[in-house]
Amino acid sequence: MDKSIISTTNAPAAIGPYSQAVKIDGLVFTSGQLPCEASTGNIVSVEIVEQTKQALSNLEQVLITAGASLDTVLKTTVFIKNMGDFTKINEVYSTFFKQSFPSRSCVEVARLPKDALIEIEAVAYLK
Repeated sequence: MDKSIISTTNAPAAIGPYSQAVKIDGLVFTSGQLPCEASTGNIVSVEIVEQTKQALSNLEQVLITAGASLDTVLKTTVFIKNMGDFTKINEVYSTFFKQSFPSRSCVEVARLPKDALIEIEAVAYLK
């Protein structure tokens, strides 16, 4: 078993005792990606569309660093503050995942770190 810790400055640093992702046996398991700017760690906007774009961009950067991509994602889990934002989130999501959509769970939660509106994690395979 060959386990590697993934870390990139192209996505926000972990805000706790965890890694941005872990790579093992041809798979990548990402931590939840918040809608924060990599350089500042601040939430990009109060709007769900912008937060979704940033969370997915951060996810993409972590995957690229690990040697994977959005095209190799098998499953995502989307945590959202308000299920009423589901349609807007899907509109943005479909611009990042264009074909062979991964499986997905979407869960409304009471609160997310930094009071974000969305957090997205993924499992992907290596190219």
